[in-house]
Amino acid sequence: MKTLKMYQVATLQSLALGYTKSVITVGELLGHGDIGLGTFEGVDGEMIVLDGHCYQATQDGTVFEAPMEKGVPFCAVSQMVEETPFQIGKTKDIDALKTFLDIIIDERFELNSMHIVRIDACFSKVMARSETGKTSHHIELKNLLENNQQDFCFNNIEGSLVCVYFPDYMDGINAAGWHLHFVSKDRTKGGHVFDVCFEKADAVINTISSIEIKLPEGAYFDTYALKEASNSDIKKVEQGK
Repeated sequence: MKTLKMYQVATLQSLALGYTKSVITVGELLGHGDIGLGTFEGVDGEMIVLDGHCYQATQDGTVFEAPMEKGVPFCAVSQMVEETPFQIGKTKDIDALKTFLDIIIDERFELNSMHIVRIDACFSKVMARSETGKTSHHIELKNLLENNQQDFCFNNIEGSLVCVYFPDYMDGINAAGWHLHFVSKDRTKGGHVFDVCFEKADAVINTISSIEIKLPEGAYFDTYALKEASNSDIKKVEQGK
C-alpha cells in the first residue's frame, strides 16, 4: 500500500483571521497533489483540484481552470490512488453523507487519520457557494464572505465531490470532519458544498498518514495570533451560513 501525504498551504486559522495573501502558485501546488480543495489569493473563489487540474469556482458558480500563476493562500491536496473503491446508496442530505463516510472510516479504524474521498454521481441537488476576491489584511473570513459570498443550487447534474477529512485533534490546522467541494462533469460549474442529494454514487477513499504544511514566509504572517481564531465562526463559514 502506497504511503500518502497531505500537502497543506498555511492553516485554516490564518485564513479565518484574514491571511489571504499568496503563499505559493497553482503551478507549484499541482506539483504536490492531484486532488484536493482550497481557495485563491484574496479568497477569490473556491478551489477544486481533480485529476491533476485546478479549477476556480467564481461567485455565480461558474468554473474555469485556474491560471498556473494564480496565488494560493490556503489549500490541502494529495495524490489519489484508487485502492479502496465503494458505492453509496440513496443519500438525502449532506449530514447523511457525512455520517456514512464516518462509518466507512470507523470500520477501518482510521478516525484519527486524514482522508480524501472522490464521489462521482448524477446529483439531484447540490447546494453550494462561492465568492469574489477582496484585498484585505486582517479582515476575518466570515466578514469577507458576508458581502461577497453567493449561494446557488445545481439540479440533476453529473459531477464529482472532493471530500477532505481531518480528525478533530487537528481542528484549526484545517476544518475537523468532512469538507466538500463540487465540480460538474463538464468542468463548468462548482463550489463549496453545504448540501447534496443523490440516488447512488461511485466513490474511492484514500487514507493519508502524514502531512507537510507550507507556512507563509516573512514577518507579516507573525502578526496573526492564530489561537484567537474562533472555532464557532469557522464552523459557520464551513456550513455555508
